[in-house]
Amino acid sequence: MSQQLAVFFPGQGSQSLGMLDALGETHPSVKQTFEEASDALGKDLWSLVSQGPKEDLDRTENTQPAMLAAGVAVWRVWQEAGGRPATQMAGHSLGEYAALVASGAMSFADGVRLAADRARFMQAAVPEGEGAMAAILGLADDQVVSICGEQAQGEVLSAVNFNSPGQVVIAGSAGAVARAIDAAKAAGAKRALPLPVSVPSHCALMKPAAEQLAERLADVALALPSVPVIHNVSVTAADSVETLRDMLVQQLYSPVRWVETVEGVASQGVATALECGPGKVLAGLCKRIAKDMTTLPVFDPKTLEAAIEATAHA
Repeated sequence: MSQQLAVFFPGQGSQSLGMLDALGETHPSVKQTFEEASDALGKDLWSLVSQGPKEDLDRTENTQPAMLAAGVAVWRVWQEAGGRPATQMAGHSLGEYAALVASGAMSFADGVRLAADRARFMQAAVPEGEGAMAAILGLADDQVVSICGEQAQGEVLSAVNFNSPGQVVIAGSAGAVARAIDAAKAAGAKRALPLPVSVPSHCALMKPAAEQLAERLADVALALPSVPVIHNVSVTAADSVETLRDMLVQQLYSPVRWVETVEGVASQGVATALECGPGKVLAGLCKRIAKDMTTLPVFDPKTLEAAIEATAHA
């Protein structure tokens, strides 16, 4: 049981200017991975990630392929360094695409192009300013769900990211999100704050984007992963390529069930997980979800060495 290793990939929001620069200095495959991504997209992703400008990196259509490339790059470095094989994988929202590439379900080039198209579909689905997202901290999940039901008032509003106990993200129409923020504060939330995003992800407003994604996915060669990938939508691994494709379509307008995903992994006796990608957002969430499971972030030479050492004999 102790030899099991889960691998998690972060999503949009973990990007930063200069991410993976240090790892790229010591491991050429990082820049090679970004070169492959750049060739697939016809734009220089490594230059954008390393030099910016930050506002361009933070544009959804650039962030998503950049984060996919970053996750895959770290996974490739882990493999080159002799890291332990994964027994299961999962990704937070966009991170699911990195998991599918890493597990062999889709080619890297297809994944990069798909991530860029997904971002464009999402951006086009809702005119800027009409949708919003907010983080609600310090309320129970069912309280947040109840507030969304009460404050929708005929508009779209739902709990969309169950990130950790007491941390839920909501999304929907801008007015409904504003009402929910006020209601959450009145209900005793520690914090209820709007997020600086241009797309209300994972709510019903994304259904037009999901329809476009379904058409796009029909042209992408997919296979069942060599390592089980736990999907955000179902908290299960797909048992067919058709199901896998359907999970990706549903993911655009369905909640990210991250708490259940991590709890499910931990319940199988997995004591160690990696976070492959910039930052350590998922490691922080996992610590609050499954206190007995250690999640090791890997994003630079120091964290790579620490994770290799920690998993060598565990």
